[in-house]
Amino acid sequence: MNAEMHMANDADDGFITKRQKVGDSTTITRKACAPTTSDIKTNDKQDEEFRVYKVEESPQRVVDHYRDMRMNQTVDFYKKMEKKYSFENGTYRRLMTIEEAFQELESYVDASDPDLDLPNMLHLLQTAEGIRKAGHPDWLQLVGLLHDMGKIMFLWGDGEDGQDGYSPKGKQWALGGDTFVVGCHIPSEAVVFPEFNKLNPDMHDPRYNTECGIYEPHCGIDKLMFAWGHDEYMYRMLVANNCAIPKEGLDMVRYHSAYPWHDKGAYKHLMAPEDEERIQWVTLFNKFDLYTKDGDNDLKIENLWPYYKDLLIKYHLDGKLKW
Repeated sequence: MNAEMHMANDADDGFITKRQKVGDSTTITRKACAPTTSDIKTNDKQDEEFRVYKVEESPQRVVDHYRDMRMNQTVDFYKKMEKKYSFENGTYRRLMTIEEAFQELESYVDASDPDLDLPNMLHLLQTAEGIRKAGHPDWLQLVGLLHDMGKIMFLWGDGEDGQDGYSPKGKQWALGGDTFVVGCHIPSEAVVFPEFNKLNPDMHDPRYNTECGIYEPHCGIDKLMFAWGHDEYMYRMLVANNCAIPKEGLDMVRYHSAYPWHDKGAYKHLMAPEDEERIQWVTLFNKFDLYTKDGDNDLKIENLWPYYKDLLIKYHLDGKLKW
């Protein structure tokens, strides 16, 4: 069976449309195409001014965060958190609406982010509204609103496990920050503050310090354990609550902090062929996640909530949810 394929770059909405004709029928699919940063930013910062991670230039809280993260994010810690935050057999920690969870997050500020010293709630609104302004699908807008909500783990965590969101100087190394794969060699060329890699206990364990470690080559991105944080928790929460967000959106939630993978090109030897398309969706989302951060763009949730409340209903995330 011969198939004719046509690719058209729809620059206006950031997607590539693929039309595949087989016989008399035509199938149309859309793939992510990363927009330019100038179309996204609401501030005057240059691209190179974002994500500056240098010991001599970064805020001390950011340096300390990544030192702690590299020291403590191991295979054993991942398994400990996986058990603690399990949703198996109907398990959950609290029933809350999305709006109630937002209220809990109002005072949370991400200690790992050098680009924003504002409440996390504002960042979520800025991301969602940036995606909405660009004309992307409503499910992608909703992902922008929800993607960091996994930091709600601070309600059940503590500083010992890197989940203290109550103290202004609380340890948050298992809530936020760039994630790397545990269980194999940490790629120095792809992580921020690579000088801290030697502090990771697994890097002195022959089971975990080789290129593939505990993984099979090209096993696929879903088989990898990324450093535990809000991404993995929120992904599992959305799945546990049977949301209707498509897989592309769930990938954005699960892997948006995996900068060594989607930004620096690490772990290609562990990717499956289908992961090549998935990474494009994550990259598309991350442009908005990063470049909509703006201390002067003070959005009001009371003005925007009715719109997003309708999206929560549409994608089966209204009412009390399992957290």
